Amino acid sequence: MNDIFTRDINGEMVSPNDEGYNELIADIFATMKTATEMNTGYRTPEEVHNYMGQILGKPLDKSTTVLPPLYIDYGKPVNIGKRCFIQQCCTFFGRGGITIGNDVFIGPKVNLITINHDLDPDNRSATYGRPIVIEDKVWIGIGATILPGIKIGYGAVIGAGSVVTKEVPPMTIVAGNPARIIKNIKTTKNKDI
Repeated sequence: MNDIFTRDINGEMVSPNDEGYNELIADIFATMKTATEMNTGYRTPEEVHNYMGQILGKPLDKSTTVLPPLYIDYGKPVNIGKRCFIQQCCTFFGRGGITIGNDVFIGPKVNLITINHDLDPDNRSATYGRPIVIEDKVWIGIGATILPGIKIGYGAVIGAGSVVTKEVPPMTIVAGNPARIIKNIKTTKNKDI
């Protein structure tokens, strides 16, 4: 039987009754402790990169900017690309895996949520994850929420306050709750935006 960390990242149902659950929760609390230290008081960009390296379990590229506070439950399954800009007060539930491509802009108070609960009320404390994939050059507006299992295609724009419940095609603008396609994006090479 796989350990609980492998089961969790593979999207299997994980319950507080499962062997290893206490270790999983302890790792989550350790991540949140590090994030809280990063979020307390002013931090230089170098200090933020150091804290993010601890949270992610790997270095954050020097070209990427994270503005604290960042609320994150589990950073090891989170991968952040180059030249990204992540604004303050974002919440990442990373247990299901988050992949953020290069040149991604994430506005303030954006929620990336990879975890969901079992619909069975008798097993509601059990959770399962689904990965979020954000391709290169995406812009996510303030207060948007991306739900588990969503892929956002290259160059897409997510409108402020949107709740994204379905895959977003490349080069589209989506907005609303639930988010829907508002228009397609044409590049400046085509002289229309």
